Amino acid sequence: SPVAHALELIGVNWASALVATGVITGLTTVMLVLYYGLTRIILSMASDGLLPSFFSEVNKKTRTPIKNTVICGVVMSVLAGMLPLGILAELVNIGTLAAFVLVCGGVIVLRKTKPKMKRPFKMPFGIVLPVLGVLSCGALIAFLPVITHLRFIAWLAVGLIIYFAYSMKRS
Repeated sequence: SPVAHALELIGVNWASALVATGVITGLTTVMLVLYYGLTRIILSMASDGLLPSFFSEVNKKTRTPIKNTVICGVVMSVLAGMLPLGILAELVNIGTLAAFVLVCGGVIVLRKTKPKMKRPFKMPFGIVLPVLGVLSCGALIAFLPVITHLRFIAWLAVGLIIYFAYSMKRS
């Protein structure tokens, strides 16, 4: 953490340790939430026929997708051991930002194509916020390194291959 390092350089070691502890706690929390979410997304995709039914199985006792949890854990551990943290962070960033762009874009499309649709909550300022979301997340994506864009395109290509080779016929 640059802040912890800066505090250490100016001799405020107690604050450096506190910030570093906060960073480690925050990273651990984010990683666990992403891990939990990933296993459930795979479960849902398999339940919808987008992935093999093997991934839609849940443990009878715990009602959790144990196979997905183990497989995802092994794959993430291997990737974490083989790739530098910066590359992984950039891929997570571009993936998350792209998801935000799609969600904001979806809100805009739904507001225009289905204005009478029942919505569970009201959003102030009409479509101004989702437009700002698309623009700000798009700008952040644009500032990522070109190699990150290429890696993201490669991951998208893998996803499209899986979709057209397997999922399209079964979902």
